[in-house]
Amino acid sequence: MKNTLWQELTERGFINQCSNMDAVADLLDNGKIAVYLGSDPTADSLHVGHLVPVMMMRWLQKYGHKPLMLVGGATGRIGDPSGRDTGRPMMTEEVLAKNVAGLKKSYSKFLKFGDGESDALIVDNYDWMRGYSHLDFLAQYGLDFTIPRMLSMESVKKRLENGMTFLEFNYMTFQAVDFLTLYKEHNCVLQLCGADQWGNAIMGVELIRKKMGKEAFVLSTSLITDSNGNKIGKSAGNAVWVNEDKTSAYEYYQYFRNTPDDLVEKFLKIFTEIPLDEIAKLSALQGAELNEAKKILAYSATEIAHGTDAAREAESAAAALFSGGASSENVPSVEIEMSEDMKILDFLVAIKLFDSKSEARRNVEQGGIQIDGAKITDKEFVVPVAEHMVQKGKKTFLRVVVK
Repeated sequence: MKNTLWQELTERGFINQCSNMDAVADLLDNGKIAVYLGSDPTADSLHVGHLVPVMMMRWLQKYGHKPLMLVGGATGRIGDPSGRDTGRPMMTEEVLAKNVAGLKKSYSKFLKFGDGESDALIVDNYDWMRGYSHLDFLAQYGLDFTIPRMLSMESVKKRLENGMTFLEFNYMTFQAVDFLTLYKEHNCVLQLCGADQWGNAIMGVELIRKKMGKEAFVLSTSLITDSNGNKIGKSAGNAVWVNEDKTSAYEYYQYFRNTPDDLVEKFLKIFTEIPLDEIAKLSALQGAELNEAKKILAYSATEIAHGTDAAREAESAAAALFSGGASSENVPSVEIEMSEDMKILDFLVAIKLFDSKSEARRNVEQGGIQIDGAKITDKEFVVPVAEHMVQKGKKTFLRVVVK
């Protein structure tokens, strides 16, 4: 029997917390609603850490619901304090515009946009927030937020000792007004968010109840962490970007190909649309056979984000490097100025494979570097002026092109 949407989302592990589980399950299974998900333009691309609610939104659209994808042109000017020890740096108008465009590009990889009933729509909260003066905003919403309630939020508690600014303190009120505005203009009754956004999202539910006398809902997803338990994000330095000008399709493929064994089942459920019964079979594989499941995961995730052709090219490039049986032209490349031969340590730092010579030296001496298929263990080795294929460890490859 075909899964209901709620059953699909539950069995795939998307759902972390919900403001009213029974009501939301009924809405998703028995109606067609508008649902919103927001992201501030702090970068010009989404990354893998953003994709759990995005993939959930993709499932909602498949079942006929309408995605409203909010880019925070206004809230991006403030900076969300959630999960941070310091304030976010202020961005120029030019950077904001570039980042908003990048987010729209990222969203379009996962969702269908258009004029149909279930087609996704891009909305920017700067479109309504810029119309408020400070006095207007306070007059309209100032009585709807109490200081004790705002201070009770975890995002605020964690920042008070580090000097949270009044600017950041306003963030949750802006996000609440976003939900109210989308409720009024698009009859949006559900917000999706990551687990770390729960408090901000609940403020919107409370504002809609106060202003409209109606009930709206929040559904949060779990956060994706790396093998060390760290949240994946650009501020953590471990981001894998969605837009190909920041992370190539090959690098995206390799990220999922290198998924730790204990995360394969979880990633198959979240980042692919492979049926659950097939995932159960793949997840049951053991030892070397589990690598086949990782290949399927990598191909399927890359196909969604970058298309079938790019996924095939990435798969072919990976096969070339591990078996020598196909073209490696799709491996990530870097251009460097190289007018004369370079010592190996200088070369590895120049191509940004390592941040320092000491790190490069350690990898060379441990036998972790190959150039054009030959292992280099001499830290005094000289790299000639030419195009080279560089390998770090077993899974990282880089084609070096001389300008």
